[in-house]
Amino acid sequence: MDILLAEDQSMLRDALAKLLSLNDEVTHVSQAKDGEEAIQILQFKNFDVVILDIEMPRKTGLDVLEWIRKNKINTKVIIVTTFKRSGYFERAINNDVDAYVLKERSIDELMITINNVLAGNKEYSPELMENIFTSKNPLTTQEITILKEISLGLSNKEIAENLHLSNGTIRNYISVILMKLNVDNRLLAVNIAKEKGWI
Repeated sequence: MDILLAEDQSMLRDALAKLLSLNDEVTHVSQAKDGEEAIQILQFKNFDVVILDIEMPRKTGLDVLEWIRKNKINTKVIIVTTFKRSGYFERAINNDVDAYVLKERSIDELMITINNVLAGNKEYSPELMENIFTSKNPLTTQEITILKEISLGLSNKEIAENLHLSNGTIRNYISVILMKLNVDNRLLAVNIAKEKGWI
């Protein structure tokens, strides 16, 4: 099988690629240092399995997963993560990820996951399944968009211009966001949403 591995920590990426290559079933492991490079490689080469770290520079593993699904690329996608954030898991599930597993596993376990998804099965770490039910995202799509704009340091006026809404409408949205997240300022709202993986 042909594998693409995207991981921004070079030492971990090299070690993982070498260990995967030791398996008789693996013919080749291509490497990408971030999500952007993974997308560039996927435009020119087909893979049986793509293994993505979730937090990478330029584009995340979730961004790559979304791009793969949008472009209808026929490959299995495994996301590996150290983050038990329900927002990440929800986004991965919504984009039909084949496996979403924690990093603290052996190569043998990863190979079992790879074979599992190649056989047409889905696999999710139980700890992540548990987390999604205890931390449901209360925000609407529009509220998430506004929080993303706030996280970029934009003022209410700038956000209103970007989203073609009135200043008052943005203020109302922010009031609702603060109430839902039980905080009293925009910065705390952004921090909570980032911590939960909602933005």
